Amino acid sequence: MGSENGDKWSKTAVVVIDMQKDFILPGAPMLVRDGEAIVPNVIKTVEVARNRRIPIIWVVREHDPLGRDVELFRRHLYGDGKPKPTSKGCVGAELVDGLLIQEGDYKLVKTRFSAFFNTNLHSYLQGIGVTNLVVIGVQTPNCIRQTVFDAVALDYQRVTVIIDATAAATPDIHIANIFDMKNVGVATPTLEEWCQS
Repeated sequence: MGSENGDKWSKTAVVVIDMQKDFILPGAPMLVRDGEAIVPNVIKTVEVARNRRIPIIWVVREHDPLGRDVELFRRHLYGDGKPKPTSKGCVGAELVDGLLIQEGDYKLVKTRFSAFFNTNLHSYLQGIGVTNLVVIGVQTPNCIRQTVFDAVALDYQRVTVIIDATAAATPDIHIANIFDMKNVGVATPTLEEWCQS
């Protein structure tokens, strides 16, 4: 049974997106309002993935403290005396408590919504033989959706978004974006459904 289970998940990777303090903690400068509620499910997904020997890819934003690599619409946040969200080396760029990058995991830094945009994610995944992605984290209309649509465009065979291990500012925004992703062939199980699969 063990080898069958290993084989079943051998072409899958879990992509954890932006589970950083500046997006998740109350009062954070880039707070995703429903983000804190999914932390236990993100922890559980990572735990299950490790048990299934699924590679974990931690996708994080780490910006230049002067904001030179930030989207134009956010650059005003990096002026003198401003919060400088997810700046490289700052506390806000760290993963929230309970999430740890372990030996064998892969950390990928992005500066835009999609984890594929101007990164080596696609070539890395091809190199380790991954054709199926499980995406979790924040936030649904931006980084989750952009990453997922790029994965679909790049012909990943199966793209899954665990609906209660992802979050947006409001449940309505979350549900609307899950609906759109489902319409392009993305699987949208709950964590419990994914654990039982």
